[in-house]
Amino acid sequence: MSHAETGLAETAPAGAADAETWAPRRGSTGRLLAAELRLVLGRRRNQVFVAGLGLVPALLGTVLYVTREDPSASQGPGFLTQATNNGVFLVVASLFMCLPFLLPLTVAIAAGDSVAGEASTGTLRYLLVLPVSRTRLLLAKAVGVLAFVAVAITVVAVVGLAVGAALFGLHDVVLLSGTTVPLSEGMLRVLGVVVYVGLSLTGLIVVGLFISTLTEVPIAAMVATVVVAVVSTILDSLPALSAIHPYLLTHYWYGFAGLLSLEVNWNTIGTGLGLQVAWVVVFGSFAWSRFTQSNISS
Repeated sequence: MSHAETGLAETAPAGAADAETWAPRRGSTGRLLAAELRLVLGRRRNQVFVAGLGLVPALLGTVLYVTREDPSASQGPGFLTQATNNGVFLVVASLFMCLPFLLPLTVAIAAGDSVAGEASTGTLRYLLVLPVSRTRLLLAKAVGVLAFVAVAITVVAVVGLAVGAALFGLHDVVLLSGTTVPLSEGMLRVLGVVVYVGLSLTGLIVVGLFISTLTEVPIAAMVATVVVAVVSTILDSLPALSAIHPYLLTHYWYGFAGLLSLEVNWNTIGTGLGLQVAWVVVFGSFAWSRFTQSNISS
């Protein structure tokens, strides 16, 4: 692929005098981060999508309230069947419903557009002349994507808690192991679930950011990011490939269930988060190498 196709170009000046203008200025990184957050969180498309995600717990809670199935007769996950008894579990159930596709799509929308979107509109070239290094610019892009994903997950959790409280009430929490704990402890465990789900998406965020540096077509980067998550999920479901399952991006996404047992399964939690760190380091390095060493022509 040519430099013209990728939309990335060298803009570093050759002269020493020009190099002085490229020296980082005080506060420039902070202003860049603020601008990136305004761009990602203020984009109408993103706001509409997050609002749509907020409808998931509302719809799920309404369906559960209307049907009022006997939890003991349901074949669904424990936290899904318990949502009708305790609104706290509607938060977990909503995240469970969103995790296979909607949350990866959330990541793809922000990460795929982060660099490729700037390249496609020609604004990437102007960003690179700012008195901020390419490393800091890439970091700002990553922070923007992470913030958008965090907001999306928070909206799902807050709406789920509000709807659950209104429809089913908030009571002492019966864990998946059958033990009852006080509501305060149950809420703390659910908060841990929310945080774990967010951190479990960091690997996909960095993968999407890397893909976004490879093209100037945002929709292609978005689709490719979703495909990575889907393919990982499919491979994880094939028993014949069990040897590679522990290394797949999505393998420990549902490890948050370990937080809903009497004895928290810290081994699964730690392994899942460690896997995400490994993906972040590897693909973060790829993204940094690509972004800092490539050229732009548009």
